[in-house]
Amino acid sequence: MNSPHLIKIEHDLRVLSLEELEWLLERIEKQVQEKKQISNKFTDIKYINEQLVAMASDLYIQLEIAAINNELGL
Repeated sequence: MNSPHLIKIEHDLRVLSLEELEWLLERIEKQVQEKKQISNKFTDIKYINEQLVAMASDLYIQLEIAAINNELGL
């Protein structure tokens, strides 16, 4: 995967100090882990079902649904 954008980033990395590279690497690792967690949550059917059950029992959400239904005449 050698997009022009990635090639530019690689070139720009060469001017960073070791300390800056280490800091950047830590930030990248953190972002990758966060994206993996989000991705896993949305592909985990059990998690989605748990969230739907929680939403269905949430009074605020029930009131909002009732208000929407009322506006739509349902």
